[in-house]
Amino acid sequence: MKASIFCLPSVGSRADIEAGMAAMRPELYQKMLKELTELVKLADDLGYDSVSFTEHHFHIEGFELSNNPVLLDLYFAMQTKRIRVGQLGIVLPAANPIRVAEDIAMLDHMTGGRACAGFARGYQRRWVDIMAQQTHGVSGTLPHQHDEIDKVNREAFEENWQIIKKCWTEEMLTFDGKFWKVPAGATPWDLETTTKYGKGVENGMLKAVGVVPKPLQKPYPPVFLPFASSPNSIRWAATEGVTAILPPMHPAYEAPLYDLYAEVSGKPRGHGTGLLRDVIICDSDEEAMKLWEDSGRFSGKAWFEPFGFRKGLMDPATKAFPSAKETVDHGYALVGTVDTVTRALEVNMKRQPVDWLFCYTYNALVPHATLMKSTEAFWTKVMPRFT
Repeated sequence: MKASIFCLPSVGSRADIEAGMAAMRPELYQKMLKELTELVKLADDLGYDSVSFTEHHFHIEGFELSNNPVLLDLYFAMQTKRIRVGQLGIVLPAANPIRVAEDIAMLDHMTGGRACAGFARGYQRRWVDIMAQQTHGVSGTLPHQHDEIDKVNREAFEENWQIIKKCWTEEMLTFDGKFWKVPAGATPWDLETTTKYGKGVENGMLKAVGVVPKPLQKPYPPVFLPFASSPNSIRWAATEGVTAILPPMHPAYEAPLYDLYAEVSGKPRGHGTGLLRDVIICDSDEEAMKLWEDSGRFSGKAWFEPFGFRKGLMDPATKAFPSAKETVDHGYALVGTVDTVTRALEVNMKRQPVDWLFCYTYNALVPHATLMKSTEAFWTKVMPRFT
């Protein structure tokens, strides 16, 4: 099992966020960059596989201040030696797929082949509806939403992925889809230089384009899907050879997804999948739980639960949600001492061994010194028992 760092990232402590408009404070953004630089360098030195950032826009509240994860990837890659950098993930329905393909290919070259790629569908309508309007007008879609909005969002996601894959693997690109067409229509192009040195033109008309550069890694960087919780998403990931990262879910919901991925991919159960888990290690369970209350549980209640992300933890029989202690006991969060976290991870591995563990890292919400110590303890004292 490989371990990776996942950062929103956030700016400011709980007190900063509760004071309001934390993202408007440049000093908090500067502090975030400084502290994350130290964290990523530590993870690089320790041996973590990779670090990834989300994509969101307009986050004035201070959570998930990550409007350009590829730029963050490059920033931290330039300060490290071996750790891989990626996105969990770029929201494809709101993106120009050709630009995404170009950006990640450039990142792959500039990092010497250390790029990962991650693509999401987008659930926050505040920004997805605005950012997608000039491409094809799709909307964000909530987890567990199944309607026409969800259908169009998924169609845009899957079409954009097909274009990105063609950009990376085919010399010349043509595409005739619902949302995108390449060429866009009758496009005159009679440049003699293209006739001599290029391709894609017939009788003075553009017939195809070449998207460059191609990625350094062949056929392309490893691709991840965050945070897969529906059969449709799992089926897509398994079909495309994409690693599906599952959020915390009750076994009644989780187990069928592992079965489905194995069935579609033809891989052994658990292969091609990974887990997302909060990770906070302290000298005592009480200290860790208190920090978790001000970080993971605070942001969960304030930001993620309203979008429906906790529904997967509901017991389908009793309709009850686990308490904080039960969440750790069942392995849905890795919070406590080294021994407590080790037992919690063992619970997960007994249910289903997986290829990946993405460590949800609450920068700024967990004091920096504590986060550094926790990150080191997890790698040096917990992971050796699982690798």
